[in-house]
Amino acid sequence: MEETRQSPCPEGKEMIHTHNEDATQTCGSYISEELKAYIVQRHGTLELDPLPSSLPQDPLNWPLWMKNMNMLMVAFHTMMATFSAAAIIPAYSVFAEKYGISIHQASYLTSVQILTMGIFPQIWSPIAVRFGRKPIFLVSVLGACICNIGGCFCHTYATQMVTRILNTIFICPPLGIGSGVVTDIFFRHERAQKMGWWTLMTTIGTPLGPFLYGFLIQRAPYQWMFGIFAIVNFCQFLGYLFLGSETMGFRTPTSSTSTSTSTSPAATIKAAKPASWADSFKIRRINPAPFTLTSFLSYLNLALHPSVLIPAIAYALVFCYANIAIIVMMPLAVGEKFHLDAQGVGLQYLAIILGSILGEQFSGPASDWFLARYSARAGVRVATQRLWLAYPGFAAVVTGLVVWGVQLQNAEDGVWNVTPMVGAAIASFGNQIITTTLITYAVDSCPLRSSEVGLFVNLLRQIWGFIGPFYIPVMFETLNFAATAGVV
Repeated sequence: MEETRQSPCPEGKEMIHTHNEDATQTCGSYISEELKAYIVQRHGTLELDPLPSSLPQDPLNWPLWMKNMNMLMVAFHTMMATFSAAAIIPAYSVFAEKYGISIHQASYLTSVQILTMGIFPQIWSPIAVRFGRKPIFLVSVLGACICNIGGCFCHTYATQMVTRILNTIFICPPLGIGSGVVTDIFFRHERAQKMGWWTLMTTIGTPLGPFLYGFLIQRAPYQWMFGIFAIVNFCQFLGYLFLGSETMGFRTPTSSTSTSTSTSPAATIKAAKPASWADSFKIRRINPAPFTLTSFLSYLNLALHPSVLIPAIAYALVFCYANIAIIVMMPLAVGEKFHLDAQGVGLQYLAIILGSILGEQFSGPASDWFLARYSARAGVRVATQRLWLAYPGFAAVVTGLVVWGVQLQNAEDGVWNVTPMVGAAIASFGNQIITTTLITYAVDSCPLRSSEVGLFVNLLRQIWGFIGPFYIPVMFETLNFAATAGVV
């Protein structure tokens, strides 16, 4: 008998998948021989966690292209949340001149969006549980589109602040429930790579915004910035409407065992008709549970569980210092040091983008491969085996931050030097390894609460990311680039 054991989730539930010649057991329940035959025919093996049902609408049974398409739309949606907050960085001086404010005050347009992205995903998550993820995504991008159109016509700092806050409220849902989409449609052995798509887009959205919009602000009115946001949001709306599929409501935690032995998979498939195109326009309740205060705050009890709390804190700290700090300080640390314009500053973000992409190419596939090899050799699979890959990530972050700070301090004023950007790329490489590894570990520790894990991780990341820009510039002014990099 071969046994695959998963570490307990915070509810105290432990899932053991046991396979032998006579039956398949999942969480203490046996599934029928017909369902076993269907799973083997569809997936080629019973060594799957979780076991799918026999319904073709079950996201675990979708063809790979359909899974990847839905995952990419959610990952891109996540990127647009961080992208739209950071893309306005090159326009700070434009806003300062138009609205009669200081550049420091203009930076609050980004800071308030960072905080909003930490608070409001947990408002959307319970709504998604009751009405499904697809309707929430449709409302999200359509609302963001309208807010960005409004941003084109703002003539005061206050009204622009309102549109930025409302835009973030609408665009932020996938920051919290993206991890739930991964566990909805992918098996455990695929999660690190697919979770990496989601986390990578979260990470590179921040540097990609100022990188691209540095060119735009140099050559076009700032209104084009919000206009492009609106166009992209509307294209997302069409994508979700015609290509997106609902991932919730097909399976309870034990539904893979709920198929009656008297009902064949063929009969189940025949009875289960796929949703029609017209269903895309319907918003209906898929979960009758009432809204309560607990439904909005239950994710906070994950703070009582070290398998979620410790990775969330570690990730929040690393993301703040190896991503947000470098990005926010780029105009001051690099722009003023080397006398660069908005376009020149934007180009520096390419180092962060490349480092993040390379880090994901290593972390996602390597995590799944390492977990499979280690589990095969040890004869048991536990989520903590993923954590070995976090250590190279921490080493890269420390090395990259030191190189960035020291080389920036030693660089000659007015003479551009590439070495600080090499350090930024190394730090971003390590940041992405840590991001994918720690979030995947936290989700694997409690797969039945994967969306809540995403909410909790996002809350800590965004709150710490919001606080960072208030004291990090003071550190740079009080100390110097090298000493500050050493401290963080």
